[in-house]
Amino acid sequence: MEHETAKTRRKPRADSLRNRERLLAAAAEIFSAGAGQASLEAVARAAGVGIGTLYRHFPTRDSLFEAVYRHEVDLLGELAEKLAGEADPVEALKTWLQANIRLVAAKKGMIEALQLAAHGSSDLKAYSYERMLGALRTLRDRAVAADAIRDDIPAEDLLRTLLGIFYAQSSPDWHPAALRMVDVFVDGLRRR
Repeated sequence: MEHETAKTRRKPRADSLRNRERLLAAAAEIFSAGAGQASLEAVARAAGVGIGTLYRHFPTRDSLFEAVYRHEVDLLGELAEKLAGEADPVEALKTWLQANIRLVAAKKGMIEALQLAAHGSSDLKAYSYERMLGALRTLRDRAVAADAIRDDIPAEDLLRTLLGIFYAQSSPDWHPAALRMVDVFVDGLRRR
């Protein structure tokens, strides 16, 4: 029993971590292309690993979808932390909002699977909401403190508006339209 505990606490090997990252990147790429129903074998092939390696990291399709989604949310959180040090707080906010399009692109390709995974996982919904809201709040508060944007719009409203921009886009060329709408949105927040 003691041996099992020590084994489960062991840090993952470097090659295992690399394989996981490659699988997440390959899955995000495939799902972003609208191939939400792509086979797990295709994901493993694109990552350059065997199907057994994929199943060791992600035993089910839903676990892969959830991991890709969490990974994308984490990347956005890390980007917000990086952008918080940028000189222009409004440009930092705008850059972060535009980066969300990447998350939505990944999500659009696997929307049905993500909806099923999210319905089954209130932890996933809570985690992504808190991580996204925290990142947005950091950037918004910095821009407000610099007196660069209006202070009467809370971060929650900014996130709702961003989601509205994304989900209003139904045409194949939604990406440029969403970017334009983010630009208009940020321009409307600026102090005149």
